[in-house]
Amino acid sequence: MSQHTILIVEDEASFVEALQIGLTREGFGVEVATDGVRALELFAQLQPDLVLLDVMLPRLSGIDVCRQIRRTSTVPIIMITAKSSEIDTVVGLEVGADDYVTKPYRVRELVARIRALLRRTAMDTTGELDRPHGSTIRVGEVALDPDEHRVTVAGADVSLPLKELEVLHLLIANAGRVLTRETLIDRVWGDDYVGDTKTLDVHIKRLRSKIEVDPASPQRIVTIRGLGYKFERPAVSTAS
Repeated sequence: MSQHTILIVEDEASFVEALQIGLTREGFGVEVATDGVRALELFAQLQPDLVLLDVMLPRLSGIDVCRQIRRTSTVPIIMITAKSSEIDTVVGLEVGADDYVTKPYRVRELVARIRALLRRTAMDTTGELDRPHGSTIRVGEVALDPDEHRVTVAGADVSLPLKELEVLHLLIANAGRVLTRETLIDRVWGDDYVGDTKTLDVHIKRLRSKIEVDPASPQRIVTIRGLGYKFERPAVSTAS
C-alpha cells in the first residue's frame, strides 16, 4: 500500500515536532508549512492525501487556506483550533473542513481521526461507501440524482460538496423518518468516527442555507429534539 502524505500547516515549533515524530512513526509521509501562503504552494505541488490545518497562521489564516483549497479539491482537512475558540471551529466547518481538533490534543486521537477520514475517502473513491443508490429521488421541490451527484430545488441546480450531498441523500431517501445523529454520522463518516456531533450539525446548517426557503425556520430538514433530523414530506392537499 502506498504511503499517505500529510501536509501539516502549523507555525508553533513544539506542535510541529510532536506531529512529525508521531505521524512518521505511524507510517505517514509528512510535509510542513509554517504559514498560509506556503501551505497553498505546497498543497499545489504535493497534492497531499490529508491536510492538518491550524486556524491561526502568519500571512494567511487557516480559514482562508481552507476556503481556497475547497475551490479545487475535496481532500480531507482537519482544522486545529484553540481550546476556547468556538467560533473558529464553526467557521472552519462552514468553509469546508471535515473535522477539527482543539489544542492541546493527543497525537493518538489525532491519528485515529486521520485514519478514519482516509478510509472514508478511499471508500468514496472506489464506490464502496454504504449509502443509498438508484435513480433520481424527488420529495416536493427537492430532487437528488445520486449517480450524477446533482441536486435541484424548484428546478434550479444547487451545488453541494460530497459530505453534504451524502447527508441529504440519506435524509431524502428516508423522507418522513427520523434519523438519529448517530445513524447519520455512522453512515456518512463511518462507525469509527471519533469526533462529536458538531460536524454533522454544521453540515445540516449549510444544507438548510441552500435548500430551505427560510433557513432560520426550516420546513424541509427539521430537527427532532433529542433524537436527530427528519426530511419532511410535503403536506398532501385534501381540498376537492
